[in-house]
Amino acid sequence: MAKATIKLQSGAIVTLEGTPEEVHRLLLLHSGGTSTPSSTEQRSKKKTTQDSHKSVESSDETPDLNEITNFVKNCEEAEAIEKNVLDRTSQVDRTLLPLYIVHAYKGNRFGLTSGEISRVTSELGVRVTQPNASTTLSTTASRYVMGDKVRKPGQPVRYRLSRRGVQYLKSVITGHSDGD
Repeated sequence: MAKATIKLQSGAIVTLEGTPEEVHRLLLLHSGGTSTPSSTEQRSKKKTTQDSHKSVESSDETPDLNEITNFVKNCEEAEAIEKNVLDRTSQVDRTLLPLYIVHAYKGNRFGLTSGEISRVTSELGVRVTQPNASTTLSTTASRYVMGDKVRKPGQPVRYRLSRRGVQYLKSVITGHSDGD
């Protein structure tokens, strides 16, 4: 049930209650007065706006890490990835692999944090710890990634693979390059 309060030109205050359509229609009919929504309506409107904003953020903030792991194991490049990335000791390549999968198979819809990268590599059996992933992304691999914000202690940065990073990792997977 929607509520609205209007103040008439005479100074009288009228409170309307009904369905949102009814209240809206009455407010339109009485265009001479000023309408002020009640505090209950304002609170519910504010809460709805915040809830919808949170749902958009939460869908972006929680990528399906198991799905990324399954793509690594089952994609058409799986054998080449295993041979040229997972079986080698390059921490840069292992760190960039989950970002490449997101780019190539998930349409680059979201970025990954160093913690998420660590969990994916752990599931693949070639764990890169979160501090090591973070250090690698900010130093050696920084030329291949883009962050969504400036690094600050305690604030997670979502990384995406840059065009240069995609080219680099494709060449590593195909075996044409051992690195830059």
